[in-house]
Amino acid sequence: MITELRLIHWKSFDDATLYVDRVTVLIGTNASGKSNALDALLFLKRISDGLSLTGALQGEQSLPAMRGGLEWVCLNKGRTFTLEVRVEGEDRRTEYVYRLRCIVQDNRCDLASESLQRLRYRTVKRSREAKPYSIFLFQTDPCADDAASIAARLYNEKRGTPRPSLRSVSVLRQLSQQQMRKEIEAGVQEVVRAFQGIFVLDPIPAHMRQYSPMSDELEPDASNIAGVIAALAPERQQRLEALLSTYGSRLPERDIRRIYAESVGKFQTDAMLYCDEQWGAGDEVTSVDARGMSDGTLRFLAILTALQTRPEGSLLVVEEVDNGLHPSRVGLLLEMLTKIGEARGVDVLVTTHNPAFLDAAGPEMVPFITVSHRDPKTGHSRLTLLEEIAQLPKLLASGPVGTLSSAGRIEKALAVQE
Repeated sequence: MITELRLIHWKSFDDATLYVDRVTVLIGTNASGKSNALDALLFLKRISDGLSLTGALQGEQSLPAMRGGLEWVCLNKGRTFTLEVRVEGEDRRTEYVYRLRCIVQDNRCDLASESLQRLRYRTVKRSREAKPYSIFLFQTDPCADDAASIAARLYNEKRGTPRPSLRSVSVLRQLSQQQMRKEIEAGVQEVVRAFQGIFVLDPIPAHMRQYSPMSDELEPDASNIAGVIAALAPERQQRLEALLSTYGSRLPERDIRRIYAESVGKFQTDAMLYCDEQWGAGDEVTSVDARGMSDGTLRFLAILTALQTRPEGSLLVVEEVDNGLHPSRVGLLLEMLTKIGEARGVDVLVTTHNPAFLDAAGPEMVPFITVSHRDPKTGHSRLTLLEEIAQLPKLLASGPVGTLSSAGRIEKALAVQE
């Protein structure tokens, strides 16, 4: 699982680190850099799936370009950016540090340097401290800006075995398709799996109201939510629909009895999302399809479906997670993210502007809240853990985090601290 993401000269960031926990909440004012941090995760996801470095930024075929594209990916329209990621191994004793440096030139993005370091922790005799044993599974040799290829040196217990590599695609992705030494292959596969497990969800209710084809995986806009639910094996589909119904019944003022998906059409290749409602004390049940559901309800169901269908070890990223949801229901949303994410082994990273969401989080969530803000002198984006704000104890004595955020007191405290 990804535990840290360091951003160096990436978009509005000079040098900042985002820490990823089971549930991570990223807050900050508009234009503070929240979306830019999430874009780095999307970039890693795209290059691990095989896109070129340029294509991951500019878009390819039906894939849209990333915000800002090539022109705005480097700080102050510079030429280079670096992403450094820490990934925890499955055995919890191993950690991988992946570092990627890119250069933007001649309307393309090329690889400047790349490395993958393995840290293996073991208990030292007569000491409880864990000290890592470190090796570089691969690292690239220096190369000229106009070089056509780059040499990646693969670990061989000596100086490394050189392997010519393309500069248009990450070495990590290229090596994932090749046979290598056991320890190199294990490290590469683990990091690739972590990157491919990143899922940036941006539910668009208007897209969710249509019939959708049967699908194995949810689309980023959740347009195929009905097809995903209907395509599940019967027992798993029943469990998911029961969970959707349980949480859905707690959302609106009306009484939702059941939420479900059914295949439709002669060939049963498409599906529609439905809910059964029962008003008042009567026995009459009214069935409504997705076209009659509210935006907030559809977004909520999309997030819940993603939580239930993402594989263990995934990172679910949702921007403006409570968009369209009534403030009285944000506590339910937070409960869902925390409980289901923990139960299924899925990490969750969300952004929010909603003070009600932050108030519902309570003091126990303080260590997992990061503030994105601008340096008052340089204008560069920074990421600061909420608990690292010196004035925090005094601030919390005067009100909960949501109230402090909406009043702008967190940003003022950060400005003084700078």
